[in-house]
Amino acid sequence: MLIVQKYGGTSVGNVERIDAVAARVIESKKAGHDLVVVVSAMSGETNKLLEFAGFFSQTPNHREVDMLLSSGERVTSALLAIALEAKGYPAVSMSGRRAGIVTDTIHTKARIEYIDTTEMKKTLGEGKIIVVAGFQGVSDNGEVTTLGRGGSDLSAVAVAGALEADLCEIYTDVDGVYTTDPRIEPKAKKLDKISYEEMLELASLGAKVLQSRSVELAKKLNVNLVTRSSFNHHEGTLITKEENIMEQPLVSGIALDKNQARVTLRGVTDKPGIAAEIFQKLADCNVNVDMIIQNVGYDGTTNLGFTVPQNELEVTKQAMSELKASEIMQYDSDIVKVSVVGVGMKSHSGVACKAFSTMAKEGINIEMISTSEIKISMVIQAKYGELAVRALHSAYQLDK
Repeated sequence: MLIVQKYGGTSVGNVERIDAVAARVIESKKAGHDLVVVVSAMSGETNKLLEFAGFFSQTPNHREVDMLLSSGERVTSALLAIALEAKGYPAVSMSGRRAGIVTDTIHTKARIEYIDTTEMKKTLGEGKIIVVAGFQGVSDNGEVTTLGRGGSDLSAVAVAGALEADLCEIYTDVDGVYTTDPRIEPKAKKLDKISYEEMLELASLGAKVLQSRSVELAKKLNVNLVTRSSFNHHEGTLITKEENIMEQPLVSGIALDKNQARVTLRGVTDKPGIAAEIFQKLADCNVNVDMIIQNVGYDGTTNLGFTVPQNELEVTKQAMSELKASEIMQYDSDIVKVSVVGVGMKSHSGVACKAFSTMAKEGINIEMISTSEIKISMVIQAKYGELAVRALHSAYQLDK
């Protein structure tokens, strides 16, 4: 069985943790598996390197940033290979270049184009453990690139897909995917299995277990993902195709996204193309618009409301003032988005009704609503966010 294992920054945070990871890798090797291990930089290392760069320039050249940041993962991969060798297990560390990870030319947020597996297959054939520096690759013109936030997860999934691995295990500091954030609802349960689609929704709605780009790639490449903790031996959560899950629950999880702000434009001229003009302006500013609601007016004007990430609100304000699409512009960052997620919704009625009645019972006013085939999202006042999560978690009996 070929397994790709990925260990995040907290899992390899110091030499003692790297030693513990080496012991876990050896357990898998003793069980008869071929192994490719993908590692992140040691916890805090990337931020430290960025601070060093910031000493010289607030806007350092992106090519040089990639050269700088890629060193963090190479340090970890070499240290883990040394630890494995010291324990009597032949290991080879590989940079993204050596592992054959070829990307486009966009520095600091490159996308993987293909992986040349020749070197990795040769090394696996020799019975050695491969330790790949995550988060990085090389462009066709030979430049070192990095993959952006969550890049090591992407590296692991891409390598697993290219090698047609049987399993890709993502080790973090949490032991799986829960029905909601256990810090908000202590009764939250760990899920044994969840579909790619549900995990994508939860990841995009604020769940921090897996980065959404890596889940998208796993779905595309049909890679079975398991997320589990490197700090214990508990069973993790399998993320797989919907048809691989026999007993599909109605609702799998409740997500809370606090990074939300609402924009309301009142008295917008009601004419064809005005919405396109507004959202093109936001797209040009790289603002990610989420929910959109438009009310039809009766006096030649309309009201338009939408949500953006809270950290993009100032850019949005600037863009809207330049466009002058509306006389009255209102902004509210004191909101959150709470969402109910589950593929079981597709074949059951009454799911939305239960969500709305639960909010009403708690005296929570819903300000915006968005739905998809497997999700219901509601914008509410921030002070009610955690209450809403607990109420919905109980209403759908996710603590049972």
